[in-house]
Amino acid sequence: MNQLFEELQFFADHTTRLAVIESFAAIILSFILSLLITWVYKLTHKKGQYSQSFIHTIIIMSVVVSVIMIVIGNNIAVAFGLVGAFSIIRFRSAMSDPKDIAFIFFGMATGIACGLGFYILAILFAITLSVLIYILFVVDYGKKDVEEKTLKVTIPENLHYEQLFDELFNKYLKSYTLQQVETTSLGTMYQLTYTITLQEGVTDKEFMDAIREHNANLKVSIIMPSRVY
Repeated sequence: MNQLFEELQFFADHTTRLAVIESFAAIILSFILSLLITWVYKLTHKKGQYSQSFIHTIIIMSVVVSVIMIVIGNNIAVAFGLVGAFSIIRFRSAMSDPKDIAFIFFGMATGIACGLGFYILAILFAITLSVLIYILFVVDYGKKDVEEKTLKVTIPENLHYEQLFDELFNKYLKSYTLQQVETTSLGTMYQLTYTITLQEGVTDKEFMDAIREHNANLKVSIIMPSRVY
């Protein structure tokens, strides 16, 4: 009997050691793969400066999710308990770039695969998707062939803006749409906001100089299209 208890104790200790080793491997692997994910994010990020906190968030969430999956295992009761616990969490920060959300899910999916013990799948998934993201970045997939710009023109209130620039716009632009009209300078001026597409060969300076001849040389500005990837 004593020998049986000793064998059971040895088996329990051996199983515990294996579980600890597997858990540690899952945590370390999820951390390493999340470093790869964040490196790809930094490499392909073009919209201004990226946030260091967001980089850390991807890494932390990947590791945390891997631990959660280790804790859950095959225990359905624990899984439902964790769902209830995490349902009270609310994220107040809005994502400025939709691609940021995809990278968060990328890190979480990698953490899930590591936590469930699918180490080879996690490695293949992280490397393959990273390569695909980089390819999309290099070929600039999805870029618009024609870039729309925003034109803001200030005119005196005594000018009728409805057809003021029609002839000029037809000469220099492929397309234009009046988006907004507002008063400025205590109601003595109008500011017109257009979405425009310049014709080929027409420069911003040439177009702005032509407008200034029609708006009493008041303020004219062209806003470049925002780069969202």
